[in-house]
Amino acid sequence: MATVTYDKATRIYPGSDKPAVDQLDIQIEDGEFLVLVGPSGCGKSTSLRMLAGLEDVNAGAIRIGDRDVTHLPPKDRDIAMVFQNYALYPHMTVAQNMGFALKIAGVNKTEIRQKVEDAARILDLTEYLERKPKALSGGQRQRVAMGRAIVREPQVFLMDEPLSNLDAKLRVQTRTQIAGLQRRLGITTVYVTHDQVEAMTMGDRVAVLKDGLLQQIDSPRNMYDRPANLFVAGFIGSPAMNLVEVPITDGGVKFGNSVVPVSREALTAAADRGDTTVTVGVRPEHFDVVEEGGDSLAKPSGKDAPAGLAVTVNVVEELGADGYVYGTAEVGGEPKDLVVRVNGRRVPEKGSLVRVVPRTGELHVFSTSSGERLSD
Repeated sequence: MATVTYDKATRIYPGSDKPAVDQLDIQIEDGEFLVLVGPSGCGKSTSLRMLAGLEDVNAGAIRIGDRDVTHLPPKDRDIAMVFQNYALYPHMTVAQNMGFALKIAGVNKTEIRQKVEDAARILDLTEYLERKPKALSGGQRQRVAMGRAIVREPQVFLMDEPLSNLDAKLRVQTRTQIAGLQRRLGITTVYVTHDQVEAMTMGDRVAVLKDGLLQQIDSPRNMYDRPANLFVAGFIGSPAMNLVEVPITDGGVKFGNSVVPVSREALTAAADRGDTTVTVGVRPEHFDVVEEGGDSLAKPSGKDAPAGLAVTVNVVEELGADGYVYGTAEVGGEPKDLVVRVNGRRVPEKGSLVRVVPRTGELHVFSTSSGERLSD
């Protein structure tokens, strides 16, 4: 096993002056499961391919353990890669596919068979060893691709969107298997996905990229609770965090007809920048629905004004225990889409009006101009 280090690693494609990956700095611990996540074109697959040796590194370095592998060919890096499209040989059986790399390396047949059978047992593939890939389901093919990587006993696993060809139910099942398998084997793993739910449920740590730049690297819980900037706040979480630009007022921010307290540090930081507004982030589960004239965690800004922000209910998703209200509210004279989680047994009617206030301890405050986090 080994650590992996990206040391200001940069990749600029020929004909472009903008880096696809710009000075990537990440230290991945021995045995860690790190997920690279971000929208299409953010540089996550390029970062993985740089580690694999499939893309040149134009500046900086990449190390596996104590070895500088920046300019080593892929075969000398002691890595195994699992691709999105499985990349199985159609004319070979499952056993032959899984053992092919060992055969090329000159390992004797008895040892190959033993390693293949051990991996098949781990992946529940024993009964399929003599089948060809065309006789397998998508999930089984992906497990064969995993098995081919496992038998090589590499220092590092690299996985490039391995679940994107599977249906929704199988994705959930397979991601659980992959995460459990990685913890069992203890092999350092770098996993690329565009699906932030996948990232949050699988990784020991998550690294969010945008336009080739690392935005934040942290545990899933810390990233959810303390996103470093507006991009991470809007990207991590399902449904996404509500982000609303609101004016600063005495002691807090004006949210509809209520003043919601925020930290003095955030207000001071905004004032130092000369900002008169901030962008407040509220997770759907951190809104309270209040009746007109009912109790509220925020104080009404006018004597007779009803508390909170009026939200017109457009769509309601009923999920059993919970419900999600997708609605529209007027903020600063402009319509703004909001998502609010409500009790699954008490969902409002489509077209009705509800008033919501954010819980004071659950607000995220960001600079509207720079996007960086201002609150603790």
